[in-house]
Amino acid sequence: MKIFYTLFLCLGTVLGFAQTKISGKVTDTKGNPIQGANIFVEGTYDGGSSNEKGDFLFETQAKGNQVLQITFLSYETIKQNIVIESYKPRTYILKESANTLNEVVITAGTFEAGEKAKVTVLKPLDIVTTAGSNGDIIAALQTLPGTSTVGESGRLFVRGGEADEAQTYVDGLRVAQPYGASSQNVPTRGRFSPFLFSGISFSTGGYSAEYGEALSSVLLLNTNDEESVEKTDISLMTVGLGLANTQVWKKNSLSVNAAYLNLQPYQALIPQNVTWNKPYQTLSGETVFRHKSEEGLFKLYAAFDVSKFNLVQESINNPKNTEVDMNNQNFYLNTSYKYNLGNRWQLFSGLSFGLGENKIGLHVDRLHNTEHAYHLKTRLRKSFSKQLKLTFGADYFNTNFDENYNVFQTTDFQYGYKANIVAAFAETDIMLTKKMLLKTGLRFANNDYLHQSSIMPRVSFGYKVNKTSQFSLAYGLFEQAPNQAYLKFTNQLQNEKAAHYIFSYQYNKGSRTLKTEFYFKKYDNLIKYNTRLAEYNSTYTNLGNGDAKGFDLFWRDGKSIKNLEYWLSYSYLDAQRDYKNYANKVTPSFAAAHTLSLVTKYWINDLRSQVGFSHTFTSGRPYNNPNESVFMNGKTKVYNNLSFNWAYLISQQKILYFSVTNVLGTQNVYGYEYANTPNTNGIYDRKAITPTADRFFFVGFFWTISQDKKDNQLKNL
Repeated sequence: MKIFYTLFLCLGTVLGFAQTKISGKVTDTKGNPIQGANIFVEGTYDGGSSNEKGDFLFETQAKGNQVLQITFLSYETIKQNIVIESYKPRTYILKESANTLNEVVITAGTFEAGEKAKVTVLKPLDIVTTAGSNGDIIAALQTLPGTSTVGESGRLFVRGGEADEAQTYVDGLRVAQPYGASSQNVPTRGRFSPFLFSGISFSTGGYSAEYGEALSSVLLLNTNDEESVEKTDISLMTVGLGLANTQVWKKNSLSVNAAYLNLQPYQALIPQNVTWNKPYQTLSGETVFRHKSEEGLFKLYAAFDVSKFNLVQESINNPKNTEVDMNNQNFYLNTSYKYNLGNRWQLFSGLSFGLGENKIGLHVDRLHNTEHAYHLKTRLRKSFSKQLKLTFGADYFNTNFDENYNVFQTTDFQYGYKANIVAAFAETDIMLTKKMLLKTGLRFANNDYLHQSSIMPRVSFGYKVNKTSQFSLAYGLFEQAPNQAYLKFTNQLQNEKAAHYIFSYQYNKGSRTLKTEFYFKKYDNLIKYNTRLAEYNSTYTNLGNGDAKGFDLFWRDGKSIKNLEYWLSYSYLDAQRDYKNYANKVTPSFAAAHTLSLVTKYWINDLRSQVGFSHTFTSGRPYNNPNESVFMNGKTKVYNNLSFNWAYLISQQKILYFSVTNVLGTQNVYGYEYANTPNTNGIYDRKAITPTADRFFFVGFFWTISQDKKDNQLKNL
């Protein structure tokens, strides 16, 4: 922990800068004071909130020409150019947003993050400044209700659903390979860099008919529509290097970033619970090109990464253990075009392509698989009036998967499949009254590999009680092709199915948000097999079923304590499944009954810093103990993780960042692996499944170079 104390001492000495007071008043168009508005100098942590009289006051160390920003939920944002040295107090008048003025919106099952969201519970900055997330979008989302913490996976598990039941979309187009390379019980990360995205919509159920092939959840990532500042970002980190550049000309912009990560320095300092022969390394890059015309917007997004590592996979059933040598390559291309056709018609068309390749050495055996995945979408929207809107379109998904498993000096096994899914969807938004909104939708899909067609209705309803609160209801049928691990062996299967029922209440006032949801999900046609593992000679059926019911609570408060924002989320989950090789219907091993997260962010103006803490607690997860007669009767101990981060603004464009995950070094256990056969005493021995390390620490220096000398990487951290 010497680095921790050294960093604190270094930061504590960089004080004494001249402070300038920024004050004023915030009112609405009728002159009424607005309490809880956020006022800050762009690109800094300097800011404050308005009190009950609408007055605000804070100090800043910024100099010269700056931009003062004033934001408040359901009001239009004000951006005012100011000169710090000659600033005079004034009154700022906020206008109610035309999009949100007293209108009801559907909130059941959805968490929004982004400037354009009508009801925002997370800001774009929150996605990556959450302590413990380490810049991973998926890790940040796991502090929201409805998600389960499955540390040995790192993937998104939502409301009793497996990770493959949650689909990721970029600008409305599916990402077939959303996660990085990993090995058994070694967690992965999301592939995408957060800073290219302007907004995130995380739907835990009841989502639009536009999105298919997802039983439990849809994660929508929207790239920035435009860039206005040319800049270069430099990142120097304990785990690697990063470089990004943005160019702007006429109606075009191009953003490019590249990063190299190597965990060897970290693994050398922090004791590891895994034997690494070669540390995790990855080289990655992303680019976004945008062209904006009078009536349209063209975007091209591309990302690649190459990853490799070598470790010893320990197993209680293999005394010699297994050397795993992983080489992974991934490429994702996404191109889309929006065009306003006139007369309130809007056209969207897009194509995505994903290539994922794994070359894996398993001691002396070799496994090689490749997936090519395409998604083509066309969508039309027509706004007939404020009371009636229509959306309809079509999808085409193509997947080509090939796998070769070479058993040393013995046999080559070849698996794979080709699937085409054609789908069509239609949806209407009907404003019954100013306080009531009805959304109805229908989705049709045909899978030629499974020789199956499906019709999936969706309906949701919202009722606005007053300007601050509303109720929502949602119902929908959802279908998804079985996991790739089964489809590569057989096509004698059907789609897995789920029905969602959701009741939601949401309250928004100022900087406070309360959201509660009750839900019930019924699963049918889940996959079952008759062997210990899913293998080529297993017998597969759709005889599995299950259900999940629960309660989610989310509370966010940025008002009660000056300079402090926090959110608290709690989930109760009662999930039961009879699937895979389960003996009967039980709670699956990834589902904890209780999950509680507290996230705090505190701004210290005098230190030009943001300090954050995140604490996640979950009750024990089920596991099967063959020494007991009852199937899945075991429970792990509770999971605890307290994480910390500190972002310090050295100057307007230089940031020092420090974070520690699991500060207390809690010895968490995710489950147990049992021997296949009993010992001489008739007892099945076991080995605990634990994190790859008890802690993760990170130190980084982030420097932005731009002509305006204002922009920085605060939003990237």
